[in-house]
Amino acid sequence: MSLPHYRGLTWDHPRGYRALEAAARDIAPEQGLTIAWDRHALEGFEAAPIADLAARYDLIVLDHPHVGEAVAQDCLLPMESLFDAIMLAELERAAIGRSLVSYRYADAHWALPLDAATQVMAHARDRIDIPPSTWDAVIALAASQPVALSLAGPHAILSFQSIVAALGAVRPVDGFVDRQAGRDAYAIMAALTGATSRAFVESNPIALLEAMAAGKDIALVPLIYGYVNYAAAGRVSFADAPRGSSGIGSILGGTGIAVSKRCAMTPALKTHLLWLMSEEAQRDFIPAQDGQPSLRTAWADPQVDARWGGFYSGTRATLEAASLRPRHDGAIPFQTEASARLRAALIDGEPADPVLDTIEAAFHRHHRKGTEL
Repeated sequence: MSLPHYRGLTWDHPRGYRALEAAARDIAPEQGLTIAWDRHALEGFEAAPIADLAARYDLIVLDHPHVGEAVAQDCLLPMESLFDAIMLAELERAAIGRSLVSYRYADAHWALPLDAATQVMAHARDRIDIPPSTWDAVIALAASQPVALSLAGPHAILSFQSIVAALGAVRPVDGFVDRQAGRDAYAIMAALTGATSRAFVESNPIALLEAMAAGKDIALVPLIYGYVNYAAAGRVSFADAPRGSSGIGSILGGTGIAVSKRCAMTPALKTHLLWLMSEEAQRDFIPAQDGQPSLRTAWADPQVDARWGGFYSGTRATLEAASLRPRHDGAIPFQTEASARLRAALIDGEPADPVLDTIEAAFHRHHRKGTEL
């Protein structure tokens, strides 16, 4: 008798696929199912409509800004239809920061937190002994060391939001950003858009970390999505995001595993998904496969931390403090448009207010008033 077979889609980086593929090979058959995992590029998160992916895959690894679109397209199964409220409540307590909360939208959870990440600081060990802890210190360091902002793809607007959060601004009820906080955040980014930021303006976080690991002329990236894979040995070290007047500011990343409506759910698949969320998988199996777990106990485990060069202890406070991105239907095109506008303005040296005007207009165009963010 053949085992039920499922198709999944994840992203093409060791952090994104090794643990899932190893679990499909070594764990799933013992649980009574088979899973084939396909991969797409990191930018595939923004490139393909969720409904199209859900028509082709049973399981989809996604990030939380996609949930509004998924709800609007009615293409995923809510976790409440698969797991009981007690299990979800226990997972919310166990998951670090807002890793599970980020997938709750329209009164339901649309993914389980497979992987936890947020924007943190990366620096070259051989160039910086003690990384700066504040935005003022980052700007001062940039006078003597090559500092790069992460500006490619959606990351310009994500870095902007992280700085706004560090400044303590609350998002307006009817808009995207408090104007004065926006001006202040823009000024910080403008001060850091020097030769190094310009040289790496098209580099996504993976490319930036690869460049730093390879010894390229880049000493520090003050906000970049953390990748444990670069921390175990070599040149790259990670630390908490810079603090502003209100402390750490960071915008949550990470990924969740969602179940499409085309999926024929079986007890075996439920068992496998629960196992991926278990202590065994999160603290032992996933880190051993170059993954980045989502349970707080894994992030606090001294052995896991030591194996990965202090990555977890060095960035845990940032992850616990991280804020959510907008998740409404239209959040992805807004993020893309706003980031492109901000990136071009920083490179061209434009003043803040016209840029913020354009970003606010894009937000209102892509967000239907009264809908959940």
